[in-house]
Amino acid sequence: MELESPATALAASRLSQNRLEILSNRIEADATDRIPVHAPATTEPIGDVPACTDDDVETTVGRARRAQTLWAETLVDERATILERFGDLVLEHRAELLDLLQLETGKSRRHAVEEVLDVPLTCSYYADCGPTAVTDERRRGAIPPATTARVTKNPVGVVGVISPWNYPLTLSLTDVVPALLAGNTVVLKPDEKTPFIALALAELLERAGLPDGVLEIVTGAGSVVGPALIDHVDYVSFTGSTETGRTVAERAGRNLIDCSLELGGKNPLVVLDDADVEEAARGAVQACFTNAGQLCLAAERVYVDESVYDAFVDAFVGETRRLSLGTGLDFEDDVGSLIDGDHLEQVETHVEDAVESGASLLTGGRHRPDVGPFCYEPTILTDVDPDSLVAREETFGPVVSVRSVPGTEAAIEAANDSPYGLNASVWAGSRDRGREVARQIDCGTVCVNDAYISGWAAVDAPMGGVGDSGLGRRHGPEGIERYLEARTIATSRVGPLDAPPAVPTSWYARGMVALTRLQRRLPTAASVARWLR
Repeated sequence: MELESPATALAASRLSQNRLEILSNRIEADATDRIPVHAPATTEPIGDVPACTDDDVETTVGRARRAQTLWAETLVDERATILERFGDLVLEHRAELLDLLQLETGKSRRHAVEEVLDVPLTCSYYADCGPTAVTDERRRGAIPPATTARVTKNPVGVVGVISPWNYPLTLSLTDVVPALLAGNTVVLKPDEKTPFIALALAELLERAGLPDGVLEIVTGAGSVVGPALIDHVDYVSFTGSTETGRTVAERAGRNLIDCSLELGGKNPLVVLDDADVEEAARGAVQACFTNAGQLCLAAERVYVDESVYDAFVDAFVGETRRLSLGTGLDFEDDVGSLIDGDHLEQVETHVEDAVESGASLLTGGRHRPDVGPFCYEPTILTDVDPDSLVAREETFGPVVSVRSVPGTEAAIEAANDSPYGLNASVWAGSRDRGREVARQIDCGTVCVNDAYISGWAAVDAPMGGVGDSGLGRRHGPEGIERYLEARTIATSRVGPLDAPPAVPTSWYARGMVALTRLQRRLPTAASVARWLR
């Protein structure tokens, strides 16, 4: 269904003004100023939240810090049970969460579903592997068996999570869940455009049994709340633009705290000469136009072997023209809205600049106010000038450029011709060949014969960027290890490791040399593991 008037976005959902007010009132703050939240599908205001101040952030982090000791002392299996229960509640309340996601972001329901399904999978994964990750480990001591070494895993303390507007559910909880399982408390700062979904999730976590203070939320302008949060927490996880990520890293560095950053991308998609062209075209539609291109993993550059270029372009354009554009709260629409007018202006500027620089427009390229105030057609460009905005900068919208390349080496070179390195997609008839090409592309994740889901949904494997796309990893064991402080407890069974009083130092030195030679020949745990494989 298409929304017909600026007053229908909230009315068409399962939500009410009173429900949003209840969520807003969950934020404990002394701030008197409020930030309005608008529905991108109609521009209507749907509610407001406090514009938290520095003092509000300091007070909130203080509550989280007081709660952290008791939470860390809670048995890890009990923490895991709470998170599993939370995953169940997310599935149970998926209809309201989907409405809220669409209301705040303007995305299509089919793309909102990806977010909702991601959370219970993440909860189950960390509930399963988390207890092992936080368990003490025995390591080889300095002089076995005279000495032992044990590594303990302690929570870092209070974690600050700064999440973006484009995937406000997934990109909050994928960082919050492992932090909580590790025994940390969390202060979450959602984007000011999409605060209500975070508040709804906090409510469900509370219903699942999460104690007071373990997850706190602060709302407000990023320029105010972000720096204050970094100044008071023990670790910060940030998802957003590369420019802001540099600022976050600099401030974290000054405070001598660690951080993980998932930043921008200018992701490539490569179609090799043996690829199934029709399949690659369907995959490219998903890669380029999911969430109206407002996806950090979305492809914005497509490189196609010249032998299949014409066939691929015909199929890609045909598949793209079949997409439906709309803002309905059902599963009828393929592509939803951009987030706001500023973002629409950026997308329009990139396309206009490309066309003025000589690019050919194969399909799309139009703002569609008849569908929604910020809706923009899925757009395919060719003959793009390498100095144009759309070639150099992240568009973060439903816009992609397609280029013919003379072979595999040229495709790899073109894919790597970027300071970014977040996600890539390779399409090949031979999966082995596809994997070999994937190894040569400088990205944190490369999917073969898939757009991005096979990589993102592999929650046991790390996900993150290289270069200007960030540092650190979420998902996998790495996703929980970043929230743990590894410490070593070394024990001697023979007292001080020094020359005994009655032994000449020269004799002791010769004995230690002999012992060192012997130790170098003993198998390590890693070598034993290799032998067993």
